[in-house]
Amino acid sequence: MKAAPLLQVDQVTVRFGGLTAIDKVSFDVLPGELLGLIGPNGAGKTTMLRAITGVVRATEGDVRLAGESLKGLPIHQRIRKGLALSQQLVKPLRDISVLDNVALAAGAARTASPLQALMHVSQEEEARIGREMLALVGIAAHAAQKPGIQPLGVLKRLEMARALALRPKLLLLDEPLAGLNSKEAHALAETIADINRQGTTIVLIEHNLGEVMRICQRLVVLDNGRRIAKDVSDPRQVMNDPAVRAAYLGGDTLAESQAMQHAEQGVRHA
Repeated sequence: MKAAPLLQVDQVTVRFGGLTAIDKVSFDVLPGELLGLIGPNGAGKTTMLRAITGVVRATEGDVRLAGESLKGLPIHQRIRKGLALSQQLVKPLRDISVLDNVALAAGAARTASPLQALMHVSQEEEARIGREMLALVGIAAHAAQKPGIQPLGVLKRLEMARALALRPKLLLLDEPLAGLNSKEAHALAETIADINRQGTTIVLIEHNLGEVMRICQRLVVLDNGRRIAKDVSDPRQVMNDPAVRAAYLGGDTLAESQAMQHAEQGVRHA
C-alpha cells in the first residue's frame, strides 16, 4: 500500500501584481523521499519554496503537510507544524559560536509559550542536540569556533544543522551547493543523501544537475512558473523529456547548456 504524501502542493498559483510567478503547480512529496525541484533560471523554484513556507502567500491553491492545510498560517506556525528551510544565503549569528547557533535553533520549541520559556533554565539539552546536528553534517570540529572565520563550505553545513535542529518533518534546501567548488559540492551532496537515508524527507532546489541526478530519487521540473515533464519516478526519463531539454537548452545560454551537460554526467555516474 502506497504511503500517504507528507507534503501536498495542490494547484498553487502565486501572482505579484500582473505577473504570474507560479501557475497552478501541483506535486506530492512522499515520506522519506529526496525530491529535486529543478528548472532553469527564473522558473519559479524559490517562489515555490516561499509559498510552502509562507514567506509569500499563494494567490490560489493549497499546501498540506501531513494532511493538514497550511493555508493562512504565518511562517512561525508552519515551522512549528514541521517545516524547516535551509536558505541559499547563509546568515549565522556571528558573535556566538557555531554550536550556540545550532543550540539556539534547537531551543525554538521552548519559546512556543512564555511560561515554558520562563520555566526552562538549563541549555544542556539544546547543546546536546546542537552537537548531534553538527556531527550529522560533518562540522563537529568547528563547534567552539565563531562563524565569522569559517569558509563557505562550513557555513553551508551550519545552515543545514540549524534547520535540522528544529527536528522537521520536511527539510527544504534552497541551493545548498551554490558557490562551492566541485569537490565541496560533491561532498555536501553526499551528506544530504546520507541525512535522507537516515530518515529525513527532503525537497532540494539545486542548479548542479550532476549532483541532483546522483542523489535525488524523483524530480519535479518548473519552467516559467509551470510544471513540465511527465510524472515519472526515474530522473533519467525526466531529463530526457523533450520539454525539459527545451527548457534548459532552448535559450541556448552557456549556464543552461552547462547545466544539461552536468545532468548527463550525473546520469552516467548515478
